[in-house]
Amino acid sequence: MSMAPGGEFSPIIHVNVASVAGGYTVGTPAFFHYIVRLAEFDMNLSRDDREALDVLAAIPHAFDRDDEAPHLSGRGWRIVPPRDELDWPVLEATPQRLRSALERARKILWMRAAEFRVSAQEIASIETELDAIDGVILRAEAAGVPVSLSYVA
Repeated sequence: MSMAPGGEFSPIIHVNVASVAGGYTVGTPAFFHYIVRLAEFDMNLSRDDREALDVLAAIPHAFDRDDEAPHLSGRGWRIVPPRDELDWPVLEATPQRLRSALERARKILWMRAAEFRVSAQEIASIETELDAIDGVILRAEAAGVPVSLSYVA
């Protein structure tokens, strides 16, 4: 655990973003809370915004071995179950679908930052992580390959 703003302890969470063209590991708890789990906030959203946030909410925990879990999929993304004991589940998305989902999450966060009580420091760290992920997405798009995401807490 690490110390969060306000003196609270927050879990260490890593969101892994990878493709055969490169990868990046997000280590900012605010990114997980305000981007990956943004769909958990009670808010009225358009159908397109809800669909985008649902993509991010579907990112699986790397060590979730629940074989009974539904095999989710949607427009431009799917959950790929582990193939063997050394593998883990991932959300696999087209670069375009992932970019769209992240852009919508960013827009929603900026529009509701005061309501969510997100700090300026957290916003800055989220923006830094989004910029790094965009580099992974651009490389995957140029290579014509999907992007895989999972997280570890």
